[in-house]
Amino acid sequence: MDLEIRPFTELDRAALIELWSLSGLHHPPNDPDEEIDRKLAHDPEHLLVGVLADELVGSVMVGYEGRRGWVNALASHPDHRGAGIGRAMMAEAERVLADLGCPKINLQIRTTNTEVIAYYKELGYFVDDAISMAKRL
Repeated sequence: MDLEIRPFTELDRAALIELWSLSGLHHPPNDPDEEIDRKLAHDPEHLLVGVLADELVGSVMVGYEGRRGWVNALASHPDHRGAGIGRAMMAEAERVLADLGCPKINLQIRTTNTEVIAYYKELGYFVDDAISMAKRL
């Protein structure tokens, strides 16, 4: 597999939004354009896309606030599942965070998404003894 992993560019926007939709990552009331814009305003180099033969087939969003790393929007195109795209994107996210000195990565997964929970367990992630809470601003 000749997957190129690189930072997002504006030319990727439509394909990235389509990938998120196909991968089930678009959940209203979240607006994918706003999600992209917020990430680009904060640390654009950490919105990564995976490109295979000029087709955007993967994504991952990496964050680090000095204490914990976060990985969001890991996606691989459904037509390419099983080809190692998700693993490659996740390995790059982990490399980026390790290079920043990050000691621990956190993920948030919907409890109903048992397939993704099993996937992350295969990658060495574990269920942490914590509760995720949220408040919309």
